Amino acid sequence: MDQFIVKPLFGGDTVAWYTPTNMTLWLSFAILAVIAILVLSTSKRAIVPGRSQSIAELAYGFIYKMVEDICGKEGVKFFPYIMTLFMFIVCANFLGMIPTAFTPTSHFAVTAVLALMVFITVTVLGFVKNGTAFLGLFWVSSAPLALRPVLAIIELISYFVRPVSHSIRLAGNVMAGHAVIKVFAGFAAIAVISPVSVLAITAMYGLEVLVSFIQAYVFTILTCVYLKDALHPSH
Repeated sequence: MDQFIVKPLFGGDTVAWYTPTNMTLWLSFAILAVIAILVLSTSKRAIVPGRSQSIAELAYGFIYKMVEDICGKEGVKFFPYIMTLFMFIVCANFLGMIPTAFTPTSHFAVTAVLALMVFITVTVLGFVKNGTAFLGLFWVSSAPLALRPVLAIIELISYFVRPVSHSIRLAGNVMAGHAVIKVFAGFAAIAVISPVSVLAITAMYGLEVLVSFIQAYVFTILTCVYLKDALHPSH
């Protein structure tokens, strides 16, 4: 698990809030990658797009359609936030696949902040837009009257568990994949099983590339679902 240790960039053992670390370095790389894909590659706005502009346009259309389908036209105003969230996570995940790189999204400290941002935004939006009617999200009016209080408690608990599951799902999957690759790499030094180890590493690496995209997609689509609850809270 040493690949997940946060270390100061310029030596020493103490990590303070102002200390440049491998975490902050690769978070910065992820931000620069988002800027390069969404800003620099589209600056010319060519009618016949090149490769980089095509990637930006595909990502734009993919997330816009997701937001519109799940949240409706009313949710499109939140598209810039959701698009930024998706691009940051997917870029951080893919950059973490570079050998010797550090993966920020393997840490709960990063994914928990992203999940809490979504949770707070959705909760505040729900009360601002709907007032006390937002509490209708927890009241299952279609259920028998005797069961409604019990279901309300269950819905309330599941609501506050959202940021926990939202963050653990992303960090856990990313961390698990990198750890498994490291385990297989440990067997590569044994001559007898090294060919099998190399094949296993190759297969896991390909799987992790897929997981890097899927986990960014899952995080984003859940954000859209939570946003829909805030815009239309009736159960």
